[in-house]
Amino acid sequence: MQERWLSVQEIAAHLGDNRDTVCKLTEHKRMPAHKVGRLWRFLASEIGDWVKQGTSGQKES
Repeated sequence: MQERWLSVQEIAAHLGDNRDTVCKLTEHKRMPAHKVGRLWRFLASEIGDWVKQGTSGQKES
């Protein structure tokens, strides 16, 4: 079964963060995301890998 694409609101709720933080991380290409038309979409498995890698908490240089 194929994984469902999640919206900004859904991924923010999944991470327990707010929508603005997810948008900023996505715009700066610090979070794995895919643009579909005008909208950003996420796969929970990619976000889970990103968190496990420990790169989610790094600051930009």
